[in-house]
Amino acid sequence: MSHQVFISQSDIQQRVKVLADKINADFQGKELVVICVLNGAFMFCADLVREINLPVVMEFIKASSYGSGTVSSGKITLDLGFQGELKNKHILVVEDIVDTGLTLTKLFEMIKHESPASLKLASLLFKPARNKHKVPIDYLGFEIEDHFVIGYGLDYDGKFRELPYIGIYQGEVNE
Repeated sequence: MSHQVFISQSDIQQRVKVLADKINADFQGKELVVICVLNGAFMFCADLVREINLPVVMEFIKASSYGSGTVSSGKITLDLGFQGELKNKHILVVEDIVDTGLTLTKLFEMIKHESPASLKLASLLFKPARNKHKVPIDYLGFEIEDHFVIGYGLDYDGKFRELPYIGIYQGEVNE
């Protein structure tokens, strides 16, 4: 397996700070419920919330549509683990990548059913070539071409999440 660096660690860090500044301005004086979509968004979410200067309540959800392949299966698995109520709360969903948009469409439907005060999305990456379900991305790190990417939380079959940068996977993949 080989990969090339696609987005450097320093570029990611700089962009995370820009996104956090926008979030701080948009939610000034408010408490924010941050919902981290596991597993892929854990690094991005951790870095992002460390830059947010607001009261934050953390929630986590496990969502998957890939399994061990590189293309979405179209079957969504959501494991909601919310501890608190979302009604009348300001919600920020943090995702690693918006690809087809199916996972987030389903997740947003579930959250909207809880009547939040606001619902926003921060996504590290957006891949428009694969997008089928339009989801508004309020805070976007990077728009990318149709590459299978790894690192900074993103994986191939559970591997490569630990890389401090985003790379383009160049090994054999199971589609």
